[in-house]
Amino acid sequence: MGADNLLELVVASKKASKKLAILPTEIKNNVLYNIATNLQKYSDRIFEANRIDLENATKLVNDGSITQSTYNRLKLDDNKMRDMIQGVLDVARLDDPIGKILLKRELDKDIVLTKVSCPIGVLGIIFEARPDVISQVSSLAIKSSNAVILKGGKEAVNTNKAIMSIIKDALTKTDGFPSNAITQIYTREDVAKLLAFDKYIDLIIPRGGNKLVKYIKENTKIPVLGHADGVCHIYIDEFAEYKKAKDIVIDAKTQYPSACNSVETILINKNWHYKEELINELKEADIEIIREPENWHKEYSDKKLAVKEVSSTEEAIEHINEYSSGHTEAIITENETNAKRFLSAVDSAGVYHNISTRFADGFRYGFGAEVGISTNKTHARGPVGLEGLTIYKYTIEGNGNIVKDYTEGRKSFHHRDII
Repeated sequence: MGADNLLELVVASKKASKKLAILPTEIKNNVLYNIATNLQKYSDRIFEANRIDLENATKLVNDGSITQSTYNRLKLDDNKMRDMIQGVLDVARLDDPIGKILLKRELDKDIVLTKVSCPIGVLGIIFEARPDVISQVSSLAIKSSNAVILKGGKEAVNTNKAIMSIIKDALTKTDGFPSNAITQIYTREDVAKLLAFDKYIDLIIPRGGNKLVKYIKENTKIPVLGHADGVCHIYIDEFAEYKKAKDIVIDAKTQYPSACNSVETILINKNWHYKEELINELKEADIEIIREPENWHKEYSDKKLAVKEVSSTEEAIEHINEYSSGHTEAIITENETNAKRFLSAVDSAGVYHNISTRFADGFRYGFGAEVGISTNKTHARGPVGLEGLTIYKYTIEGNGNIVKDYTEGRKSFHHRDII
């Protein structure tokens, strides 16, 4: 896309974001229901486009251009399509996050301060492989009144175009909805140009590997929300129940090995009596055990698992805080004291007790869907759903008030919270 055309697209997105900010909930929900209907109606078109992408991707896997895990993320099936449709419907059923009163305070008898939620504006979402991201992000952006510019991986270009075409059709069928609210770019050159539009784009959210996130952070002035990698841990305490530990670890590693919330390292207390029995079970599940990895901060995205023995809960916490990517960690134990210590001391976006790390997901959290997982410590953290796509502003209603009356002592604030 030429520079002038891209600028035109970005400017149109900015204008659409202003219209979205004041759009009634009913119109937003109508467009979401239309998208869900279209996805169902034209699913065969999406599957056909995906088949073409998968054929091309097979060649890329064979020549080493992409990994098998990337191929796995690219593939759409009936289950993923069902989840895509359901995700859009779930977002439609959620409360509108815009216009919520977060604080209301009477500063003086005739001055009222209100903190109210509002959209961020224009989002740039850059993702790899997974075409189902388009429906997830689009639905969340619509409900949170944000415009969005999407850029998917080239390996999924046909699927991405098919899904976007179906979504755009739903937008044009909905009266009162700005069609430029959801747009798509396709090349790396477009991304490089997009990152320079800090005047128009309010937030960039990358969904991909460390290389992608690093590139974006180093080449833009636009705020970036996301995570570079997912190095997740499970600590098996000496008071862990064996079956519970086995089931959780196998689920966290094998249910979707290439996911960012898949466990990569397990730490086992030296006093736990079932270590070798567990290792054998993991091998039976086709998991490769790595006892002495070259690097403890490594995301395998495969059925590989680093294993380390530790002497205590404190050592496990220290190891995780040193090597984790800040994504999601879990402790398996029946000891409440150790569990509470772990939950409070581990510094990650998600910290769990007796449950698989694979639960780190906006859909499973009841957010409807997510635009990604954030390991940031500002604005939003963990699965970023509707609330993570809002910010707030302050309004003040007065009655001719002037600051001079307060600085010269004729009046004083009493700061009484109304809400």
